[in-house]
Amino acid sequence: MKCPFCGYLEDKVVDSREAREGESIRRRRECLRCERRFTSYERIDEIPYMVVKKDGRREPFDRQKVMAGLLRACEKRPVPSSKLEAIVNAVEKYVQESPERERPTSKIGETIMRRLKELDKVAYVRFASVYLEFEDVSEFMHELKSLVRARQERAAKK
Repeated sequence: MKCPFCGYLEDKVVDSREAREGESIRRRRECLRCERRFTSYERIDEIPYMVVKKDGRREPFDRQKVMAGLLRACEKRPVPSSKLEAIVNAVEKYVQESPERERPTSKIGETIMRRLKELDKVAYVRFASVYLEFEDVSEFMHELKSLVRARQERAAKK
């Protein structure tokens, strides 16, 4: 395992334990050169889970792509990374639970948008603007107005 701090290739495992209900192993490692500690996760390499794109193409599910999209949507927002990780974990679990080992990206996007809407409205609008491919400002404004209406309805109920 390559040390993320100094790049040295030798380390020792300090601690190992199951992570996420036995689906992976979390290992604490210590670099034998700089003696700094870091964490690695090991997963079983299986047949990849696939996502079906809007144009019908299939590609392997990529956690990093989902996280990158969330990070972009939440840039400069007060959203803890643990919440983003929880969204990615929920999406990954959804994909893995498919009996066909594949899910449409439309359903994945809806799941992400629903979770973001509860978490941070600005991040939700940012993500939705890319995901829903708003063609013009009127579509964008329509979505913003529906958020404002929902907020006003909640405030009226209190």
